[in-house]
Amino acid sequence: MNVVRQAPDGCPALVLNADFRPLSYFPLSLWSWQDTLKAVFLDRVDVVAEYDTEVHSVSRSMRLPSVVSLKSYVNHSRKPAFTRFNVFLRDSFSCQYCGKGDREELTFDHVIPRSKGGKTTWDNIVAACSPCNLRKGGKMPRDARMWPAQSPRQPNMFELNEKGRSFPPNYLHESWQDYLYWDTELEP
Repeated sequence: MNVVRQAPDGCPALVLNADFRPLSYFPLSLWSWQDTLKAVFLDRVDVVAEYDTEVHSVSRSMRLPSVVSLKSYVNHSRKPAFTRFNVFLRDSFSCQYCGKGDREELTFDHVIPRSKGGKTTWDNIVAACSPCNLRKGGKMPRDARMWPAQSPRQPNMFELNEKGRSFPPNYLHESWQDYLYWDTELEP
């Protein structure tokens, strides 16, 4: 049997909360191999699965963990940070005016323009593609005849995590599969 070994830098660990759910789906909660080993030696995590890759010290060798679970449950904040990324995630990385999902063209729009007293808040910002943002400009939605598909509002962390599950990362180690999708409905 030929075992393919990889460099330690290519071996991040999926971090699960104490209930065996990922701390975050998007971005996926990953730790570098160095941070993971530190947490193991400080007895903050349990090793759930391992890579075939080993690291060696003078007196010891150890397989790198691919999945770890925290020993203490971390309560998620109910209010997510107001960031461009989280606005895009809330809006499923698509323009709220035309529906396009081109991430390269994505920006954000003040539904009520700042020039008309609109604030930069969850309740007034939506994801918009550049062409729609330019077309709407500094106009009110009724004047531009452009309304967002969904009214902007502040999501909670649960909603953002659920949205994030729709956007899997480019790299998924096979040992992570059971922990990323274990609570999805099974098909009959």
